Amino acid sequence: MTDRLARDAGGAVDEIVAEMRRGFLDEAGELLRRLELLVEDARHGRVTAADMIHEVRRGAMRLRGEAANLGLGLVGAVAARLEDYPAGVKHLPPRAFDDLEAFIETLLDIVEGRIPLDGEAARLVRKLPPKAGFSVGDIEVRDVEVLLVMPYGTAAHFVERELQQCGYRTHTVANTFDAVAVVVRTKPDLVIVGAVMPELSGIDLVIGLHSMPATRNTPTALITSLPPDDDYLKLIPKDVPIIHKGPQFGDDLAEALDRLFLI
Repeated sequence: MTDRLARDAGGAVDEIVAEMRRGFLDEAGELLRRLELLVEDARHGRVTAADMIHEVRRGAMRLRGEAANLGLGLVGAVAARLEDYPAGVKHLPPRAFDDLEAFIETLLDIVEGRIPLDGEAARLVRKLPPKAGFSVGDIEVRDVEVLLVMPYGTAAHFVERELQQCGYRTHTVANTFDAVAVVVRTKPDLVIVGAVMPELSGIDLVIGLHSMPATRNTPTALITSLPPDDDYLKLIPKDVPIIHKGPQFGDDLAEALDRLFLI
């Protein structure tokens, strides 16, 4: 009786999850169609760019959060890129409307079944447009993905700008717990982690990434304002470059990229 009840309960949970996923995919499709129309309205001046970006990011955040709860990692990965696309940009570039449509069309392809839900995120995200701050006409976009694990703000924007000047594609995650899933799913070519992060520190994250078989071969660097002789930095694996904030930042970053064979 107990075994049967356990089997029935397990089956019921699976059915509930499947039902919730179907409902989410239907609602996601409707939301994305509305965002598609909103982008078109903004393109023709019927809606301000600021209002359009606000609604698009809000929708992307909703999709990312609900997808994570339902184990739909590919939807969450693309939604996170859409949410991050305009970060740190005061004025959208002319290509932004086409870029946003590309994000939305990719998400529609996933939720409507043209791209498998269990498709490979690492390959798909590299096909998405680079962030709005990237000067596509002036700099060649390289097939190098750099994940920044830092709080959103001036420091993250500065690091991102330096990397974009090298032609690297960037994505920012402001939570170390979320970063683990992003690293596993999207397989970035480099992860740059801020040492000071809420809840789980960046130093703990770096140590964890170097300990797990799934991530230990992912190149990682640490950004910190701690002095070089700080005891906490002695915990960092020897092959992890440390980039110090301050006047030597540019040199440290260039040395880290060279050391990791990215320049």
